[in-house]
Amino acid sequence: MTQWVENPTGGRDRGPVAILRAWAEVLVRPRRFFRGGVAPGDQAPGLVFAAVVVLVEELTRLALVGGIYPTVGGQPAASTALFLALAVVLVMPATLHLTAALQTLILMATAPDRGGVSETVQVLAYATAPCVIVGVPVPAVRFVGALYGVVLLVVGTSVVHGTSVPKTVPLVAVPAAIVFGYGFRGFGAGAALLADLGYGSLLDGLLMAFAAGGVPA
Repeated sequence: MTQWVENPTGGRDRGPVAILRAWAEVLVRPRRFFRGGVAPGDQAPGLVFAAVVVLVEELTRLALVGGIYPTVGGQPAASTALFLALAVVLVMPATLHLTAALQTLILMATAPDRGGVSETVQVLAYATAPCVIVGVPVPAVRFVGALYGVVLLVVGTSVVHGTSVPKTVPLVAVPAAIVFGYGFRGFGAGAALLADLGYGSLLDGLLMAFAAGGVPA
């Protein structure tokens, strides 16, 4: 599952310039990118790409918010470095692979001409491109970044796995919720944005109604 293809056909180049080029291309020309930039077994560039996105996002949070990680043993600097490393090299790839496995199971029953798990991992990884901005402590910015990630996931899944866009939307709903709703805090940003716009009481009422199994009168 973590195979690195030395000479992939149609895969991505390696290195900082290639990461920057991939980031710009997937944001501007997603269909073209997913059509030519995702290759069977070529997961390594995608995983590195997602790691860089998470690193930038977390460093932005640290710079603009601060205190986002707990302090262990009275060593704030060491604790920050530890939790940042865990987020980038452990939590991110684990979440990406588990979510890709779930996405593959969902696609098995609906997309007979689908790509493999490797391609699904890459689609998820490159769809995180807009999330470099979700570390900014502004609900609208965070929500837009997470929402654009969902859009890229829909487009990438449609292109790589050969499904129509209307059919793809429900297929990626659960993985999108995991990665962008919870992982990149899109749900929290959406709730905060509604509260800022004055719809906080309406949202609370809806949540209470769903929790009670009914609809507000």
